Amino acid sequence: MQPCAIAIHGGAGTLVKGMMTPEKERGYKKALEIALERGYFVLEQGGTATEAVMQAVMELEDSPLFNAGKGSVFTADGTHEMDAAIMEGNTLNAGAVSLVTGIKNPIVLARDVMEKSEHVFLAGEGAMKFASSLDYSLLDESYFYDALRFQQWQELKGTDAFQLDHSSKKDSKFGTVGAVACDLHGNLAAATSTGGMTNKRFGRIGDSPVLGAGNYANNKTCAVSCTGSGEFFIRGVVAYDVSCLMEYKGLTLNEAAREVIEKRLLDIGGDGGLIAVDVHGNISMPFNTEGMYRASKTSFGDQTVQIYSN
Repeated sequence: MQPCAIAIHGGAGTLVKGMMTPEKERGYKKALEIALERGYFVLEQGGTATEAVMQAVMELEDSPLFNAGKGSVFTADGTHEMDAAIMEGNTLNAGAVSLVTGIKNPIVLARDVMEKSEHVFLAGEGAMKFASSLDYSLLDESYFYDALRFQQWQELKGTDAFQLDHSSKKDSKFGTVGAVACDLHGNLAAATSTGGMTNKRFGRIGDSPVLGAGNYANNKTCAVSCTGSGEFFIRGVVAYDVSCLMEYKGLTLNEAAREVIEKRLLDIGGDGGLIAVDVHGNISMPFNTEGMYRASKTSFGDQTVQIYSN
């Protein structure tokens, strides 16, 4: 019987273990568990991997704990610019948006780009016009306001510095969010969403919405969602690199994922992690930071919700 499986992440790099209170840890794990169950429910009902990853990511976007949707960080201008991408492994269809504002769930807009336009990637003003054409309601900036995010920005405001949200220097709330899934039809999908980096300028775009860098799915190999230092994930074409190692070198999912995160990414100075799944329901979640908010569940009965390496 075809297995189903889902994995989600809420960002690589976490609270330094000594600073993580039991209460905070329970909060993060509960949020991950809720998102995991929301996505897995779709799969066990016979739904598509695409729907499952979108539902899981929407749940994470709606949580202020993660750097996506409601929890997005502040830009240098005090606004929120969000990115998202979704991809289907059976058709290689994909949709992505970047530099969008006021959108409650950017991952839904990315899916609409995939299904309701002839394009793959829309950004900025054009992406907003597309959203308007579909009668999206825009939320006020107050919806995205979070006291801790605001404080992070205040520490950098007016400087040329920016802050990658998973850095060990941070004292709370990290991460790009993402999900990968294999459904009962044997199809794969990946979805990734982020609020970028604190105090970012010049319309900076990271790896999350870039197909092949931060997000990729192909039924021949795997579905991948990445989190970490975006510039390095783009340069390393990380998500596609995992797929290539499987397709052209015959590596297993776990061998390919670990080769990329534990060697290739480190070789160019990048840090972070990824989640990946193949059509057999195998899951891999390697990272080279202190931790990565992550969870997974399969029809084999396996379930995990973790933050640190142990």
